Amino acid sequence: MSALLKPKEAAIRLGISYPTIKQWIYNRKLKTIRTSGGHHRIPESELDRFLHSNKTKPIQERRQSYRKISGRNQLVGRITEIKTSGLMAQVKLSIGGQIITSIITADAVHEMGLKTGDTAAALIKSTEVMIVRP
Repeated sequence: MSALLKPKEAAIRLGISYPTIKQWIYNRKLKTIRTSGGHHRIPESELDRFLHSNKTKPIQERRQSYRKISGRNQLVGRITEIKTSGLMAQVKLSIGGQIITSIITADAVHEMGLKTGDTAAALIKSTEVMIVRP
């Protein structure tokens, strides 16, 4: 089960205002769990639906916190798992319910301060993109 966040924490992760997230809760756009005291808690997995399609800000604003880069295939998601072994690390990123796995150096994980639950962007750089139909 994913961690539960307070509405203010969820708003920060999504880059939206606290009043907006409260409206989403009241309008049932965002699913929450109620504590025994009646407070709303939001599962991290619920935020995944909004990280990749945050329409409340223009794309340029959403990317401001990331480095300026020419690549346009940036997919924003939540880190679900980090496995480090020796010099290498495996980082899993949940983007809209889909998992992307990246193999990077363990030094890069430490330098960027990556932790499970953090919001990050996957930059996909390739000369070919294949489409598979089920």
